[in-house]
Amino acid sequence: MAEDVCPFWVGYLLASPIRKLMQNPVKILTPYVKNNMTVLDIGSAMGFFSLPLTEMVGSNGKVICVDLQEKMLQRLKVRAQKKNLLERIETRLCNQDSLCLNGLNNKIDFALAFAMVHEVPDKETFFKEVFSSLKNKGQLLVAEPAGHVSAEDFQKTVSIAKATGFNIESNPKISKSHSVLLQR
Repeated sequence: MAEDVCPFWVGYLLASPIRKLMQNPVKILTPYVKNNMTVLDIGSAMGFFSLPLTEMVGSNGKVICVDLQEKMLQRLKVRAQKKNLLERIETRLCNQDSLCLNGLNNKIDFALAFAMVHEVPDKETFFKEVFSSLKNKGQLLVAEPAGHVSAEDFQKTVSIAKATGFNIESNPKISKSHSVLLQR
């Protein structure tokens, strides 16, 4: 589902502990993620958000990690195994045309799309698939890099999300990002 996919090697930079100084996953996600939830991490890469999400949902929760690159998912699994979190993670390899969310209709409590929607060629299909996966009142947090995505382009993305049925709940403040919290 991507136009210009982030190269695999950049995944190491994105997973760097130094990134937490500006974009701390726990601080960003604590208001939305609770124990026992089923969470969808779209564009999970090597798990910068996935691993903290897995800790946040607890032993009875689950994180479904979707990425276009098999190498990213393989590295995520290695990192999850080292932290004894692998049993709570499900990985899914998506493709250019679909997130491959088969069997997840109305199953997801919270979804995250961090710095990846701008790579999606068909945003309408993307938002429809995520919308279908969410439970009633389920939330989707979309954040895009402000240095890479203009405010105007971000608003176009939000308009597409609204046209597929999402409601805007808020615009959380996330460092160096345009962001919106959407609700089904």
